[in-house]
Amino acid sequence: MLRITDDIALADWELTEQFIRASGPGGQNVNKVATAVELRFEAARSPALSPAVKARLKRLAGRRWTTEGAIVLQCDETRSQARNREIARERLAELIRKALVAPKRRIATRPTKGSVRRRLDAKKARGTVKALRGRVDEE
Repeated sequence: MLRITDDIALADWELTEQFIRASGPGGQNVNKVATAVELRFEAARSPALSPAVKARLKRLAGRRWTTEGAIVLQCDETRSQARNREIARERLAELIRKALVAPKRRIATRPTKGSVRRRLDAKKARGTVKALRGRVDEE
C-alpha cells in the first residue's frame, strides 16, 4: 500500500513493478543485474482518485499515460534496485499530489482607463516617429 496523503492510499493491486536491466552507473553490474524499475499505476481504474483528479493526472503525466489508462514510470538512477523502487514510488506520489491541487479559476479583469490611454498615447508617439522616417525631398 502506497500512502499519498492522510486520506488517500493506493492499494497493492493498483501498482505493478517490473525490474529491468538499466543503463547508466554500475559498470559490469549493469549487464548482469536488473536494477532499473518500471512502476505501473492503474490510474483510470483507481477507486482512490476522483474523476477530476484523474483528468488532471492524465494531463500532468503526458506521454507516461498509456492508452489503457495506466501511468508508467521508469527509474534507473542508482545501482540499488531498492533505492530505484523508492524513487519511482516517490515520483508517483508527487505526481498524484500535484494532481490533487485544483487550479484557481482566473477572474477576468478590465484594463484601467489610465492604462488604456497611456497605451494609445505610446502608439501615437511611435506612429509619429515612424511617419517622420523616410526619404527627404531635396529642393
